[in-house]
Amino acid sequence: MKILQLTNKLPFPPKDGGALATLNMTEGFLYHGHEVTMLAMNTSKHFFDPGKIESKIKESITLITIPVNTAVSLFAALKNLLIASIPYNIERFKSRDYERSLVKLLTENKYDIIQLEGLPLVSYIPAIRRFSESQLILRAHNVEHQLWESIFSGRKPGIKKLYFKILSGRLQRFESECLNMIDALIPITVKDKTVFLKMGCKKPLFVAPAGITPEESPDKTIDNIIFPSLFFIGALDWIPNRDGLLWFIENVWSDILTEHPGMKFFIAGRNAPVSFIKKLRKQGIVFEGEVENAGDFTKDKAIMIVPLFSGGGIRVKILQGMSQGKVIISTPMGTEGIKAEHGRHIFHARSPVEFKKNIEYIIGNKPLFEKIGKSARKFVYENFNNLAITKDLLSFYNSLQA
Repeated sequence: MKILQLTNKLPFPPKDGGALATLNMTEGFLYHGHEVTMLAMNTSKHFFDPGKIESKIKESITLITIPVNTAVSLFAALKNLLIASIPYNIERFKSRDYERSLVKLLTENKYDIIQLEGLPLVSYIPAIRRFSESQLILRAHNVEHQLWESIFSGRKPGIKKLYFKILSGRLQRFESECLNMIDALIPITVKDKTVFLKMGCKKPLFVAPAGITPEESPDKTIDNIIFPSLFFIGALDWIPNRDGLLWFIENVWSDILTEHPGMKFFIAGRNAPVSFIKKLRKQGIVFEGEVENAGDFTKDKAIMIVPLFSGGGIRVKILQGMSQGKVIISTPMGTEGIKAEHGRHIFHARSPVEFKKNIEYIIGNKPLFEKIGKSARKFVYENFNNLAITKDLLSFYNSLQA
């Protein structure tokens, strides 16, 4: 098949979960012998020089990047709120240059599948329908309105909370209207599928979770671990990550440090605001900012902390951590879509007391740490094998064309 992937950011290099989810699927398409073209917005927020991309995937696909200014503007947000028909989160990704490039591709090529990587790409559906008869697929990385609803629900009353509430409502209406404009919908969790059905989706749905491409045996022992140590990695321009991390530092970290004065908490993430970085200047915290390679950052760390209280979809970074044999301690929200067993593959914690209890339990028993790590690796390789997930998805795509 000839597949066209449309993305609202350049997924190279893959430094966040969304980029990983996109590229892992691209890799799966290539592995199974299909031809991939990717039209990617190279946004102001995540801009990267295409000439500096070092990736086997990039060399195996046709990659076209279009610079798009998606910078957030208070004036533009207010103007959108007052007069625009679509939410600001969608309007920011409308680009004449991107649409012109898309139309050029559609008039010069015939694709079997056009896959939209996320809700912001639905603005281009009218253009796609005018110039193509391809099967049009929306891969829903999240239920967008629920994501923003979860963000504002936990905030204190104020202008921001009111704005997020209005945005969530507008996104829900927009999302509902779009569900039947496509030929098929690909949610990444069963829970998301249920939500989309309740929202009125009548198109074929197929759940395809984000996956990890196997690189090593799941039974491989991980050496040279800094034990004990804690770490966090995630985009720090994303509100749920910042909120959760500050909550953990304020409610858990100081008590852990009191009991274990030499302990280190390593934090990595890009686009952290200066005001946020100042709050990380605590004893025992090592802030590394944006790292060149996430795998290199995490490979010698021990316990991954995921204090996520809002958001949606699957946390690909958790899957990556489990595939490296890390022990994960996460809120249930963080492990949504990952049906790992507490105490066997992963640990769940909802409160400061539960986080502290689980951390103490693990650092006091290194053989347990190693056992859980091996179990986590095996779980991911059996349940989130990217090549198997993509193979099933491609079978679904073939059925749409039958």
